[in-house]
Amino acid sequence: MSYLALSKITKRYGALTVVDAIDIEIEEGEFICLLGPSGCGKTTTLRMIAGFGEPTEGRIVLRGQEISSPHHIVPPEKRGMSMIFQSYAIWPNMTVAENVSFGLELKKLARAEIRRRVGEILEIVQMSHLADRYPAELSGGQQQRVALARSIVIQPAVLLLDEPLSNLDANLREEMRSEIRRLHEEFRITTVYVTHDQSEAMATADRIAVMNQGRIEQIDPPHVIYTQPRTEFVAQFIGRTNLLRASLRDGRLDFGSFKLSPSDLRTPLLSDVGEESLASLRPQGVTISSMRGGALGKMPGFAGKITSRVYLGEHWDYTVCAEDGHTTLKVSSSPLQVHEVGDLVWLTIDTRQVAIVGGTAAA
Repeated sequence: MSYLALSKITKRYGALTVVDAIDIEIEEGEFICLLGPSGCGKTTTLRMIAGFGEPTEGRIVLRGQEISSPHHIVPPEKRGMSMIFQSYAIWPNMTVAENVSFGLELKKLARAEIRRRVGEILEIVQMSHLADRYPAELSGGQQQRVALARSIVIQPAVLLLDEPLSNLDANLREEMRSEIRRLHEEFRITTVYVTHDQSEAMATADRIAVMNQGRIEQIDPPHVIYTQPRTEFVAQFIGRTNLLRASLRDGRLDFGSFKLSPSDLRTPLLSDVGEESLASLRPQGVTISSMRGGALGKMPGFAGKITSRVYLGEHWDYTVCAEDGHTTLKVSSSPLQVHEVGDLVWLTIDTRQVAIVGGTAAA
């Protein structure tokens, strides 16, 4: 039995369906990220888990007990959950230590126990030296650490985070997402994290549920989501990719400028692909070499001309058009591998990184 289960959860506002019959099963101690664009239903789903909204259909079960359905709602304060909001919501008139101890005091724990647990968690989040400061005296990252400490110290059944890093600058976001993952490894609290930032999801989650228009398009570990997207939306939303049309002819996938056998793919063809299909190929799945180097091994490839390039420090981004004019690919390569616009090059396709994401008959 799953620790936390959402079964056919649906939320409607009049004729508008915001969350559409989603199913998620979460194991105890697992970190799940709900990832998607604004308006996809991820925050509405989180609020239903917290008890701030009731589902129109479906049910939510925690540790075998129903906590949400259209006819039965366990109040938020009785669910044993902690929630961290975008604004952190820490008390401005309380010190760091007082903010962190607030939930423990509501539980009426002994003062000695409260002091011990507050001291331990402040040490873990590296805020012990700021215990007597007020929120106005803290940076955004420090306030976020206080919010995390306050939520974790009560040892919640589930930790819920709603876009917790959106108010931080880029460097702090990177630092805090690592901190959130470190704290999860330490406490193993079952966690549901909402974000529209794919980097946050990839860096923190055990599994990512990619949402689109109220539905879950795919739920898998980060590396599977990236390398084996199941739909066109997932392929485009997670990272950058080349979307290529292919025809199944004489048992081979014909991409125009190159062909490959379905047996070369890392995963089998989808049963509903048909004769016309759409494939995702990440820029890192293509090797670029000078025409003198030619093909690498037995991998398929083709000749092309570089039409544009961008230097991004960690890598070059090239755009290459096939000599036959059928295919244009975005290619990432080492910063030391320098080619000029107009150069003739050879592209080699790593077939293990080609993922079929659906049919194109209706396109």
